[in-house]
Amino acid sequence: MRDYFQKTTSAAPLAVFRILFGLMLFGSIVRFWSNGWIADLYVTPHYFFSFYGFEFVKPLGDYTYLLFLICGLSALLVAIGLFYRVAISSLFLSFTYIELIDKSTYLNHYYFTSMVCLLLIFLPAHAYFSVDAYRRRSLLADQIPAWCLDSLKLFVALLYVFAGLAKLNSDWLVHAQPLRIWLPAHNDLPIIGSLFNYPWVPYAFSGFGCVYDLSIPFLLWNSSTRLWAYAAVVIFHGLTALLFPIGMFPYIMMVTALIFFSANFHQILIRQLGAWLAIPYSFLRPQRVYRFQPIMSKLVLGLLAIFFVVQIVFPFRYLLYPGELFWTEQGYRFSWRVMLMEKTGYAQFTVKDNSGHRTIVNNSNFLTPLQEKMMATQPDMLLQYAHILRDYYTQHGFRNPEVYVDSYVALNGRLGKPLVEPTTNLANKQDSFTNKEWITPFHDTIYGF
Repeated sequence: MRDYFQKTTSAAPLAVFRILFGLMLFGSIVRFWSNGWIADLYVTPHYFFSFYGFEFVKPLGDYTYLLFLICGLSALLVAIGLFYRVAISSLFLSFTYIELIDKSTYLNHYYFTSMVCLLLIFLPAHAYFSVDAYRRRSLLADQIPAWCLDSLKLFVALLYVFAGLAKLNSDWLVHAQPLRIWLPAHNDLPIIGSLFNYPWVPYAFSGFGCVYDLSIPFLLWNSSTRLWAYAAVVIFHGLTALLFPIGMFPYIMMVTALIFFSANFHQILIRQLGAWLAIPYSFLRPQRVYRFQPIMSKLVLGLLAIFFVVQIVFPFRYLLYPGELFWTEQGYRFSWRVMLMEKTGYAQFTVKDNSGHRTIVNNSNFLTPLQEKMMATQPDMLLQYAHILRDYYTQHGFRNPEVYVDSYVALNGRLGKPLVEPTTNLANKQDSFTNKEWITPFHDTIYGF
């Protein structure tokens, strides 16, 4: 173990990853801004669904544009390696803040991006081929501790393995759900669309998706299978980009998979980029090793150990809760469960009090279409919305209002059923990490992880 932590490797893969990761995030911010999504998702809504424990993260109104500007500039600075430590810290904080503003916009790849930023804070990704290293030659090094690169690879491998384990369930493998619902909806695609009408195709996609997730990090890590594995990465994520509205995630994963390629591959990229920028050879091959100060090395390794323990343990927290995970969603987020459910729902709220006030709520008066769609199928969001209504109607003349919901949810093609008993007064229920006993039983079993 001691020998491993003394081992060094080329800094080129980490430098290339820094550049591509920063540029992709910068492009994502520009895309988000140009499409008007900042206003749609973070300025226009009247109410937001905060994450439990992060209620201090508040929407910023028009200042949200400033937050996105900081995020985009930070991503650009990370890419070129200028003021790197400040830039990557700023990128982590601004991106994560945006992610935490509203639960209804939660995506796994936002969480992935935040965690990669957090990792990069502690890694010397600016030691090679960066403006920082050009301005301060004492920083310049083309060799770094091997564990710096391996920690990124390990995190990517964990993501894939957990995503694969999550597919080892009866809905995915035995019933090919939710792909049996999603794929036929794309039968109008040119060339491949007609295939989605065949019943066996969703089963083939489900099986391939599971095997892919469980094996791809190991195939990428192995030099003899790497090229074929990367071809599979491009095909797999290319198809997901074509079929499903999951934003930049497929492209981020295609870029991230390059981290497994050899040092020579990345050195060629650096050399060609250096020639294009007319950078002197001595800057590209300084033949120096980046060394952490002994105390800093121990501190960073300790923090990385904590990071990975959390990453390994946290996805299993759902075992602490009774009931079916896909139904209750207690412990579902932040556990690399990607595209496992087709959950549709309807929620109609009634607010009343003892003095005779009674109203049936028009959700569109309070929520955006996206927020209403997400709220209708997720128990914790139902509860948050009930509390929004309780507080609103308290301010509008109701005395100790009671809030009830008629909610019907269909999971992976099953018949719809109430998610909450309509006699439950949600105004009196409190959100917490404890079990939400007011969620109705699922009365079915999804076997597996």
